[in-house]
Amino acid sequence: MTFACPVAEQRFLLRHIAGVHDLIGREPFGALDDDVIVAVIHGSAAFAEGEFAPLLRTGDDPGPRWSDGRVTMPVGFREAYARFVESGWGTIAAPSEFGGQGLPFSLATLVLENLSAANLGFAACPTLTAGAIEAIEAHGSAEQKARWLPKLITGQWSGTMNLTEPQAGSDLGALRTVAEPDGNGLYRIRGQKIFISFGEHDLVENIVHLVLARLPDAPAGSKGLSLFIVPRQRLDADGNPVGANDVHCASIEHKLGLHASPTCVMTYGDHADCLGELLGGENGGLRAMFTMMNNARINVGNQGIQVAERARQLAVAYARDRIQSPRADRSSGMEPVAIIGHPDVRRMVLRMNALTQAARAMLYYASGQLDRAHLGDAQAQVRADLMTPLVKSYGSDIGCEVAALGVQVHGGMGFIEETGAAQHYRDARIMPIYEGTNGIQAADLVGRKLVGDGGAGLASLLADVRRDAADVPTIIALADAVEQVAQWMIAAPINDRLAGSYPFMTMVAVLTGGWLMARQMRLLEGDAVASYFAAGKRAAARFYLNCIVPEALGLRAAAQAGAALFYDVPDNGLLA
Repeated sequence: MTFACPVAEQRFLLRHIAGVHDLIGREPFGALDDDVIVAVIHGSAAFAEGEFAPLLRTGDDPGPRWSDGRVTMPVGFREAYARFVESGWGTIAAPSEFGGQGLPFSLATLVLENLSAANLGFAACPTLTAGAIEAIEAHGSAEQKARWLPKLITGQWSGTMNLTEPQAGSDLGALRTVAEPDGNGLYRIRGQKIFISFGEHDLVENIVHLVLARLPDAPAGSKGLSLFIVPRQRLDADGNPVGANDVHCASIEHKLGLHASPTCVMTYGDHADCLGELLGGENGGLRAMFTMMNNARINVGNQGIQVAERARQLAVAYARDRIQSPRADRSSGMEPVAIIGHPDVRRMVLRMNALTQAARAMLYYASGQLDRAHLGDAQAQVRADLMTPLVKSYGSDIGCEVAALGVQVHGGMGFIEETGAAQHYRDARIMPIYEGTNGIQAADLVGRKLVGDGGAGLASLLADVRRDAADVPTIIALADAVEQVAQWMIAAPINDRLAGSYPFMTMVAVLTGGWLMARQMRLLEGDAVASYFAAGKRAAARFYLNCIVPEALGLRAAAQAGAALFYDVPDNGLLA
């Protein structure tokens, strides 16, 4: 199957959901116009399809190889990455004063969607670099920005995020990596980090690690963390790499999926000679880290949509080609038909389409809100903050569900690696786990995002939903249920709130997805052009509103079940 980026869908969403055309003529997006938007859509699609997509299978097998502290990427990856740098696809939303194009984040979201749908593991490299750029731009000194941003923005150097340690996963307060002042304005870093995506590779000359560590006199817990810029290669006074920085890749992990992205065990200061620069203030690491993390969480939701799109296309192509059995109603006589003509396969394909489109609409909507927040719109920032855990969790959950449906559509052949369906299923499974598990996203939603403002942000969203979808009974019913559960949660003890947080988060996500699908269907009403695109979008929207939204209503009982149900049984009883 030949992969094709969903350019018609993207163009529609950019205009009607992200509202990118409304930003034309507004600073700092001075270079933005309709020609630029079209060029980015089609140019990034052509690049992704021609350069990244052909390397999908070799990224999975044989994948990267580790030897003596170095990681070698598969054949073809270095050349494709060099063309990525030459083409400037990493510069889209980066600040123009450091070599970026200064375009809206929603366009950068589209570029990453195309690159990652073409080759999910490979595109994790520029995805991580984007987070490092944002952190340095937000928290770096003028000197640090000038020193590090230009080559990160072009992609000549790549960036990483170093949080996790063997004893400290989600509990950042348990981190043990230390940073001691060396008396010259730098810090000697010593410690080990695990699960570092693209922590070592041969695509670039230098890798810029952003490392959470603890100063000698730092307070205990997460309040005592600081963030440091720790390059693989030290720089001279002119900013050129001059020698190793006592940064070592001890190994790469053997994983279920996402093989093209080397997941590294990184050690710092084995020889007491690893130097780093403080990024932001002392003990300000958590704040700086969340700048990276919020970017990463949006991008992980994007990854879920990317793998869903690739799995969806593969399944539809197979279902149209695979001939099996006459139709049950004998409308085909005794002649066997393509399996896409059978009701259950058609149900699965429609579900894949509807879920992917709804999650993509949420992603583009959140990206558009971030663009408006960048212009100083405080309400857009509140909405973007609310959307971040929804996009990350729902996008990644959808990636898993659609990839699983893709295997099912293939039947027995889906369990065979050669078809490619299994790779999408394996690749997708990490997404609900990394960059803050989806359980953490749910805790964030019912904590900071709900209780934190007394439900005001959610109430604003519900008002928009009710205004725009007043004639959609399933949406109104779900909006009412979400509001009732939210009121219960605000008053509930914390354990009860957390016990129901995941089903509640799913309810809010499905409501938001349904709202955006209903909006798109309304935009296509009376469309004189009976295009395949319009017909497919209407069908996906109807399926989502009639089948998927009602499912979310059934989560209300779980959202309000409380924690006692979980703790009535002793720990040993869970083993029975």
